[in-house]
Amino acid sequence: MKRILLACTAIGGIALLTSSLPTQVNGAAAQGQALVIQGGTLIDGNGGAPVANSVIVIQGNQITAAGPAAQVQIPAGAQIVNAQGKFVLPGLWDCQQNFSWFYSEPQLNQGVTSGCDIGNGDELSIVHRDAVNRGKILGSRTWIGVAHLGGADPSELTGWETPLQTRLIPKTVEETRTVATRLLDAGTDIVMFHDGNNFTPDMVKAGCDVAHARNKPCSQRTGGRMPPAVGAAAGIDIIPHSSGIGAAVQRDGLMIMGGDADRYADMDDAKARALIDILIREDVHPVPNIIHIFPTYPKDWARMYGEVQKAMTDPGLRAYYPKEFYEEMTLSRTRYDQGAVRERRQRSYMNMIKFHKMLIDAGGKPLIGGDTNGTKVAGYVVHEEMEIWQEGGIQPMQIIMAATKWVADAMKVGDRYGTIAPGKVADIIVVNANPLQDIANLRQIDTVVFDGKVIDRGYHAWYETPFGGVVDNIRAVEDLPWVKQLRAEYPAPNNPGGANAPDPGESPQPGIMTMTPVMITQGDPTTTLRLQAFNHVARSRVLFDGLSVPWRRINANEIEVTLDENLLRRAGRFDIVIANPAPLTAPKWGNGVSNKAHLIVNYRY
Repeated sequence: MKRILLACTAIGGIALLTSSLPTQVNGAAAQGQALVIQGGTLIDGNGGAPVANSVIVIQGNQITAAGPAAQVQIPAGAQIVNAQGKFVLPGLWDCQQNFSWFYSEPQLNQGVTSGCDIGNGDELSIVHRDAVNRGKILGSRTWIGVAHLGGADPSELTGWETPLQTRLIPKTVEETRTVATRLLDAGTDIVMFHDGNNFTPDMVKAGCDVAHARNKPCSQRTGGRMPPAVGAAAGIDIIPHSSGIGAAVQRDGLMIMGGDADRYADMDDAKARALIDILIREDVHPVPNIIHIFPTYPKDWARMYGEVQKAMTDPGLRAYYPKEFYEEMTLSRTRYDQGAVRERRQRSYMNMIKFHKMLIDAGGKPLIGGDTNGTKVAGYVVHEEMEIWQEGGIQPMQIIMAATKWVADAMKVGDRYGTIAPGKVADIIVVNANPLQDIANLRQIDTVVFDGKVIDRGYHAWYETPFGGVVDNIRAVEDLPWVKQLRAEYPAPNNPGGANAPDPGESPQPGIMTMTPVMITQGDPTTTLRLQAFNHVARSRVLFDGLSVPWRRINANEIEVTLDENLLRRAGRFDIVIANPAPLTAPKWGNGVSNKAHLIVNYRY
């Protein structure tokens, strides 16, 4: 992952000029001018009969009318999108993604206007979401978990994590309630439990109750000590990865272990139906991410991979798409299981689709999501997942609803998103062929309307966002486990206190543990940051965005850094490091430059 950080940092300078540009549009309507999509067959996401020769009227970012042309009046002077012979649908959702900034253009280009982040984004996820929603930067909407609860061994945590840093592990019901409340106060869109082993049912229920009291959903990767039925009873709304279902529906007495790639191979239909009854009764929505578990298994895999390879020939996309992500994606798509393993997993693959088809046929509502990460290409993975569902017999209309209405409803925002109807936000796609005949026709996108605007669907070499962020490069302070090890070699007695820093002939390797605050607002006055940091010396330099800034030692473990107001005029995410002069006492620890802290300068709205 270090190499990924370097790859992304190398292009960061481009963002200074371009990252604060507003959403790019193609022939955008003038201020106050209506946008009209005319003549297409409307598939509104509700599951009803399509409406031929439809008209959709958009004012600002809202749909004001939608229906047959004979029943909808077109406002004078409206900008017209000619959809004759085409099909009009709600924007698609990816209901599971490990968000990185460079997902934005591929998602919008593929008609994916919303995505559910899995709670890895910390403070960064908040400012990115708000900047997209307020039109400061171009990107699909992200519905964020901010941080998820669990997903780590407690011994992996250092105690220096921020209150919003992911993998929070409360130990009691009351602590769970407190953490969930803190995340909701910070603006999370969903309370997320990452596993079934760090929590009791009472703890999960406490977190879900807090979420539901604010009309927010609650999710859990069930399994282990909290299988899906137990999670459902505790109040969860969404099961990412459909976690634990494969084990729950496996025939008794079988010894197939491992993950879902194998466990579905011998599915017991009776156990499957019993679990389905529970999921429907409790209104729980699995997100199977079949593409994540079974790359190379779809019958149309060659075509799917070909679509991605074609996209990667676009020089605009490759200009900013990290090489390491491209290589990881390529490796995952060319690694094939062989022999008995493949035979067993092919059966497991088809049974996993079968389970979710059984769920839909019984009235359940699973959701489309790709677990989008380095092994997939954002946007494209949503189409791959939908085509996999169709391969297993799930009907195109059901798949469309699973990628639009059902997701919006599960995220408790169905009153504003997920379907095409008056009063809804205008996230709309126009495609050139009928997706009800073949869901793969959704790839034939003609027009994407996002937040009421027709977007430019090209790839732009200059594309960036001011906040960046690539999966693991999103912590307020990076590399805390490394800092913990470094700290063990340089314990406090070797760092005398007092306001005067030592001036040794050889410098130790510095480290940063915490920074306060981690977020300020564009245009703030001169600001003082407090860093818990060690191994600073008299000749240390503190660099903010590569510039040396004043600092003052408080004691051996703390310094204050002064940032002039002139440095705070741009929104963005800026590196802060401590750099010590050579020679170094222990060069095995590094080059004298500390781990990075990142100060977020948020837009002033």
